[in-house]
Amino acid sequence: MDAVRVALLREVLAGTEWLGATRRFAGALRGSVVSHGGGLLLVGTPEYEPWHLAAHLVDEAAWSGTPELAPTLVRHAARPSDPAHLAVGLGRLEAARRGETLLVVAPGNSAAPLLERVSGARRAGATVLTLGPGRGELASVAHETLPVPDGSELDLDTVQHLVSAAAGENALPTPRGRHRFRDRMARLAEQLTAPPPARW
Repeated sequence: MDAVRVALLREVLAGTEWLGATRRFAGALRGSVVSHGGGLLLVGTPEYEPWHLAAHLVDEAAWSGTPELAPTLVRHAARPSDPAHLAVGLGRLEAARRGETLLVVAPGNSAAPLLERVSGARRAGATVLTLGPGRGELASVAHETLPVPDGSELDLDTVQHLVSAAAGENALPTPRGRHRFRDRMARLAEQLTAPPPARW
C-alpha cells in the first residue's frame, strides 16, 4: 500500500478510533526502537508469518531515516539453507535482551511454545508489543497491545499498513524547519484527495 492509498484510507477512517490507536501504537514502537537502539524482532505464528509488515517496515526505515525500524523477521520454520534474512529461527527470541523490541503479530491465540519464548524475552528485559485479538495470555505479557478483534471494521493486514506508515512518519520537528520528502508527499496526497472547497 503506497502513501496515496494510506492517505485515502486515513480519510475514510477519519472520526474513528483507528487512526489514533494505530498512531499511538506506532509511536510506542518507534519510541522503543529509537530510544533503546537494540533492534526490532518481528514474529508471527506458525500459521501466519508477517512478511508484508516486515517489508513495509524496511521501506519505512529507509524513507524515514530510522534504520532501527528495519526488523529481523523471526520464522517458525527457518532453515539454515534459507537466505540470511529468512534464516532466523525461534532461538533468536531466547537470545532477546534488554534494549531489544519484540513485535508479535498473531491473528488468534498463540501456541504455548511461542508464548513461552515471548514471556522469556520479556523477563530478559525486551520490550514486547503485540498486534492481534487483544485478549489472552499473549496480550497480558505485552507492554503495549493494539487489539484487532475478529469482526472489527479493519482486518489485521490493513491495521499493519497503518501502523507501518505511522511508524515511519517524522514524529519530531525536523532541524531548521525543513520537512522530509515523505512528509511533503503525504501532505500533497491529502490535499489532492480532499473534497473541493465550498463555493463562496
